[in-house]
Parts: sequence; C-alpha cells; structure tokens
Amino acid sequence: MDTVIIKTEQMKKQIYNPYLPNYEYIPDGEPRLFNDRLYVYGSHDRFGCRFFCDNDYALWSAPLEDLSDWKYHGIIFRRDQDPLNTENFPLFAPDCIEGKDGRYYLYYAPCGTRSIGVAVSEKPEGPFEFLSHLKDHDGDLLGMRENDPYPFDPAIFINDDGKIFFYLGFAPDPSWDFLEREFGPLPLSSGAYAVELEDDMYTLKGDVHKVEITDCPDPGHGFLEASSMRKIGSTYYFIYSSWNSHELCYATGADPSGPFTYRGILLDNGDIGLPGIVEDERMAYTGNNHGSLIRLNDQWYIFGHRQTNYGVYARQGIAEKVFIQKDGSIPQAELTSCGLNDGLLIPEGTYGAFIACHLRSKHGALHYLGNCEGEGYENIRLDHPAFSQDGEDRESDPGQYIKNMRDGAIAGFRYFAPIRKTSLKVKTRGSSGYFEVRCEYDGEILAKIPLNESGSFTESESVEILFPETDKLSLYFTYRGEGSIDFLDLTFSG
Repeated sequence: MDTVIIKTEQMKKQIYNPYLPNYEYIPDGEPRLFNDRLYVYGSHDRFGCRFFCDNDYALWSAPLEDLSDWKYHGIIFRRDQDPLNTENFPLFAPDCIEGKDGRYYLYYAPCGTRSIGVAVSEKPEGPFEFLSHLKDHDGDLLGMRENDPYPFDPAIFINDDGKIFFYLGFAPDPSWDFLEREFGPLPLSSGAYAVELEDDMYTLKGDVHKVEITDCPDPGHGFLEASSMRKIGSTYYFIYSSWNSHELCYATGADPSGPFTYRGILLDNGDIGLPGIVEDERMAYTGNNHGSLIRLNDQWYIFGHRQTNYGVYARQGIAEKVFIQKDGSIPQAELTSCGLNDGLLIPEGTYGAFIACHLRSKHGALHYLGNCEGEGYENIRLDHPAFSQDGEDRESDPGQYIKNMRDGAIAGFRYFAPIRKTSLKVKTRGSSGYFEVRCEYDGEILAKIPLNESGSFTESESVEILFPETDKLSLYFTYRGEGSIDFLDLTFSG
C-alpha cells in the first residue's frame, strides 16, 4: 500500500467530531443552509451545569466551501426576551427557517411556560427579536388550550406549495415522575403533533392533529421527542428521537401531515443497532439525542449530539455521513471521529483525545440519566471514563480530554487514512502503566506505549507501529495499569 503524502494545507482543512470547538456545548442541532453557509440552531448547555440548556441561544456557522471554518455569532436570543418567561426558564431545542418574506423565524419552547415563542431577524445569524407566541385566530396560545399537546421541541417546514407546517410533541413514560418535578403536570395528549400556520408564521391555520407513525416494529423505536421534517425528492422524512432516547429514527410519507411509515434508525450515540451492537454492548456513553438531516456539497449528513462529564447536561454536536438508497431508505450511520470531514483523517500530527468516537470502561458503557446520581450510578465516577475539562470556563486550559481511564478502559478513533508504518506517542497524566494499541476494538495488540506517572500532562516515548493493510484505519487504546489516567492527545510522526 502506498505511503500517504501529507500536505500542510490539507491538515488545516480537517474537521472532527464534535465539530464545534471542544469548549462549546450546543446540542439538539437543527442544521440549516442559508446563503451557502451552514447554520446550526441548537440548545446551549454549560459544562458543570445541573440541568439542560443553562445558557441562552448561541449560533455558529461555516461556509459551504470549508466546513472547518466555524464562525461564532454570539448570543442570538435570550430567555428574558420572551414576555411569558418571567421565571427565566431554560430555552429548549429551537428551529429556524427563512419565511416567505425573506426574514428568518426562530421557534423555541421555554421550559415551564406552556407556549411556543417565535422570534424574527433580517439575517440568519440574528440577533432575533421576540415576535409572538403560536396562537389561534381567537388569540389563545398553543399549549394552553384544553387537550393541546405539550409545547415541546418545535420544528418548522415550508412545503413546495407554500404551506407552512409546524411540528411539536413529547411522549414521556407516565412513570417518569422526575418530569413533573421539572416541567409541571404533563398533558394527557402526548405524542407527535402537526398544525398548519398562516403566512404570518405564528397563527394556527387549522386544527392540531396527531402525527401517525405506522409499522414501528418495537415500542422502543416509537416517538419520544425531537420532531424534524425534511423532504427528499418527493418523499417526506419525519425525524425524531425515540423512546430509547439515544437514537434518532425516521419515518417516511407522501404528505407533510402524515401518516408516516417507520423506516429505521439514522444515528445512535452509542452505535446501538449496528450489526452485533446491542444495548448492553454500547460503544459509548449514551443519553438523549436530537438532530436532523441536511445535504451539504452533494453529501447527506445526520446531525445529533453526544454526552460528556458523566451526565446529559453538557452535550456536544456531532454529525455523520448518511447514504440514501434508491428505495429512499437510509442505513444507520456509524459513529466516527471524522464527522463533517471530507474524507478520512490524515495520520500525521496531533489529535485531541476528545475526538474519540468510542469510549468504554472494562465494565462497558452506560446510559446517562441526569447527572448519573442515585441508585445504579453509585460508582460511575470511580469506574468509568468521561469526556471532561478542567474548570467551567468557556476556554479552559488544557482543553477537553478523556478523564479517569482505569484498567481496561478503551478509547477508539475512526477513521484515519491507511498507513503501513508510523510512530505514535500520547500525552497523559496520572498513574503509570501502558496503552495497548489495536486497529480493531477486540483485535490483535500491535504495540504497547509505556506511560509515565505524572501530576501534569506528560508525553510518552514514541513507539513505532506496523499496521495491517486496510482501506481505512481505526485506532483503539486500552489502558492497563493501577490507578487512573487522563488522556489528552495522540501524535503521529514518521
């Protein structure tokens, strides 16, 4: 196999998962393409927070010709701009669309207000100003009328014929008593719902109706939250987060109002559902998921998010390529470190350990609930690794890393361009021991990298590795030793 030739300009153009700077925590991403720029409208978590969406909405975008060149647009809408949000409730997952008048409409749901707000801007990057709440022609707000669905996770779609459709809904298990503590009493009308809007973008044009999803083979794949609508060819794709929570599923139909037929899983943040991977063998720590499809430079992607810091309150956006088949089906995407990168990662230079797409302890990985406290989670912070950072500042030093790898913990990176021989070194802190290096999760040990005991991040010696011939290279690092280590980065050389 030929040696990979590395060019400096190539290295500058790479992008990884998570696709935003590793200090940024924007989950629930709705990707939108406006004026040849990719914008991701999402919630805004804060590292170290004890509840979802502690920050106001912030926005990032990147030019279509270089998806590694992300620009921060700052805070685009604050929770105190909504006149009903007098208790300063968090702003949950938003969506945004360009209206028929050329302005941009941001839809959001403040936790606890039982309303859907609409803000407007002349530009996709905002700032956005409050416009109205969704309401009927009598002025009664959606979410406050009798038998209205819970106003949660808004999604907006304008059809080719100009009709405007709005989606919302939540279908929690009635036994989840923690929800009432956080959100107040939940309505009986749970599920996914849709309603047509007037051209003003906030007045209900008709009745709210339930979105029907047929042929779902398992209740776990049924609708929980995170509605999103896309049209591909002549087919409408209803995207949602399932009762399993960690997966994004899709259903298709011939009309934006439904009914829709269940088709499968698009993305799972533990790779559950891929061949041979079941709930008890998840490849990463799972939690809720939220995102949607978008076509960028003739390639389709599914956006979702991952969990960090032993909980679900500091989530980060990820994206993966998907491939639409002739029959309209979309095979489940696999988790990678590449994400939006146009091709495999180049095996040269230094990569942060935070781009690992697989992460497990010797006990496996868990599904996160809240901050993973209480029964069943007593030892998680002792026995399991997690993506973490030092301090709660926006840009902490030394940046994000993998925390608390103990004996048998595994961090996996996929995919690099193939290379036959290279030297690898890593930067860790904590106990001594060594890394076993494999190119498959349970494959042959190709090398052992000795680790020095240190109270600060210290680079190991470089170890030469000969890899088998392959079309794309995975790297798995298994820690062996007593105590624990933090894993900062890995470096290719030679």
